[in-house]
Amino acid sequence: MTEQTLGIDGKTKIYGILGRPVTHSLSPAMHNAAFQALGINAVYVPFPVTDLTQAVAGLRGLAIGGASVTIPFKEEIIPLIDEMDPKAACMGAVNTVVNKEGRLIGYNTDWLGAVTALQAQTGIAGEHFLILGAGGAARAIAFGILENGGQVTITDLDALRAAALAQEMRVQAVPLDSQDRCPAAILINATPVGMAPDLHGLPIDPELLSRFTLVMDIVYRPLLTRLLREAQMHGARTIDGLQMLIHQATAQFELWTGQSAPLEIMSGAAYAALEEEG
Repeated sequence: MTEQTLGIDGKTKIYGILGRPVTHSLSPAMHNAAFQALGINAVYVPFPVTDLTQAVAGLRGLAIGGASVTIPFKEEIIPLIDEMDPKAACMGAVNTVVNKEGRLIGYNTDWLGAVTALQAQTGIAGEHFLILGAGGAARAIAFGILENGGQVTITDLDALRAAALAQEMRVQAVPLDSQDRCPAAILINATPVGMAPDLHGLPIDPELLSRFTLVMDIVYRPLLTRLLREAQMHGARTIDGLQMLIHQATAQFELWTGQSAPLEIMSGAAYAALEEEG
């Protein structure tokens, strides 16, 4: 997308993504497509960060309208901003910064992305979810499910890490070798297992997949992971990893602009960008 297409001028509002690395990010494709579709004079660019403190100061000094925050800075950025949304504070992670006249406010839209992706396929209240993983993504997903009345069980290769997160979230944890004892009907992979180049990785014994009616994978490179293929073979419905990414991005867009995000435009841009990667 060229500068001429975007109409960049002295009044253009700038947004971006803080991370390391960020060259692989699909966020610029989604947000720039949304700005163009709605006629908003704004541009979204990747900011590869070498010094987070200076980068955050730059948001203020350059009047950057807002920023996405990705690995490895979602927790590290917290002491550098001025205020946190209560839900972000509960999760202890920020993936979105809004610049309100020089005051930087942190939000977390990851949980909204997960919940919205799930709600397109299932109800949440009263349902039992088994989450594979105990990192930041698992924390956000568990938070969203609990906020909407669901039940969560957590498992991870690192049993102590899983137990610590489960205790913090006030849910149950099970060892990896005891997953069959969990009565959950919905499975969510919040680990990087299955991500390229490890295309044959599988985070759960495939023999257990017949127990689940719905399987969600947050990995989106490749889009159809081995886990999702195996789940479909066992008769489960599936949710690919781009769905959570797209919905968290639409929530960011609305925080920054105050306008309804063009979901179909952003979704189409994300899938097209991924397809272009081959």
